[in-house]
Amino acid sequence: MSDTHTVRAFLEPDHHAWGAAVAAFAARDLAGRPHAATDDAARVEARELLRIMGARGVFGPIGARDLRACCLARELIAAASPLADSVWALQGLGITPLLLDGTEDQKARWAKPALAGEAMSAFAITEPGAGSDVASMSTRAERDGDGYVLHGHKWFISNAGIADWYVVFASTDLSAGSRGVSAFVVPADAEGLTFSGAQVMSAPHPLGELTFDGCRVPADHRIGDEGRGFRLAMATLDQLRPTVGAAACGMAERALREALDHAVRREQFGKPIAEFQLVQEKLGRMAMDLTAARMLVYRAAYEKDLGAERISTEAAMAKAFATEAAQRIVDDAVQILGGRGVMADHPVDILYRSVRALRIYEGTTEIQHLIIAGKMVADARAELG
Repeated sequence: MSDTHTVRAFLEPDHHAWGAAVAAFAARDLAGRPHAATDDAARVEARELLRIMGARGVFGPIGARDLRACCLARELIAAASPLADSVWALQGLGITPLLLDGTEDQKARWAKPALAGEAMSAFAITEPGAGSDVASMSTRAERDGDGYVLHGHKWFISNAGIADWYVVFASTDLSAGSRGVSAFVVPADAEGLTFSGAQVMSAPHPLGELTFDGCRVPADHRIGDEGRGFRLAMATLDQLRPTVGAAACGMAERALREALDHAVRREQFGKPIAEFQLVQEKLGRMAMDLTAARMLVYRAAYEKDLGAERISTEAAMAKAFATEAAQRIVDDAVQILGGRGVMADHPVDILYRSVRALRIYEGTTEIQHLIIAGKMVADARAELG
């Protein structure tokens, strides 16, 4: 983000300073790093990005529970490096459950080093048979003496194979549905946990499958009470969804900047293509979509920071609109750039391959629409008595 002017109504003075500091960090330490072109390279680079961001204190707002600062961090980091944004996002997803429902010992043991970039976390909830329908998960955790034994299979898990520990959601009571789900911290070296293999994305991003075959963890690795895991997962996603929208804004802003720069330099038919009305129409629509997306993102974060217990509707609007808008903006940028926009090493092509996943993870756009409409219907029924 070039400045915080468009969302200044939702920010405090220290947010402007934080945004400037993260922008400088991203330009200095992230933007010039070589693009990881393969899955293996992305796994090595992700660990290095973790170290760099941890050393610069970029994960700090996660621990401070400052959602607006988190959004600023993700927007600015995503504009410079989609892979760095993924690393930031997974630290947020791994740490937040511990901050919401963990013991002081758990926070000190796992959250503190993760906030410093000294340990990499992951969030293991998705299964072959449980995507949007999280409550249908089949991974189970059986009580056995002073611990639990986990059996099951997770996939589409970011940081699988490179994380130091995973927040794993498993059923402690299959008959209870979502009310029987519990959450556990499972160290990567736990006996019975296997990294089953990488799942390779079009934009290099560490992703893979995990198998739990008699994986034993002590009882003090459970986060919160038995049966509260589903609620904890939803609270975590609810809190972090605006940051997904922020990342989308960062990618969209970078794409718009690249497209505008190209349009004013590239000449066809004797003049810069920026002077053609069809190009101007695209640029104007891109700018309008981006501004609207930012307003929804920072509105949601503002409500949470001001003490709202739940921001489900605000977060859903922010995530759905911003990610869909970003897809349109990046696609228009490719069109303006023409052949350059589909070269594998061009920033806009990297953004094109990176932005698509944002419309799916942490709740698809369609799920966000259902959340919004469900609240509307409930409110309307309440008014009718």
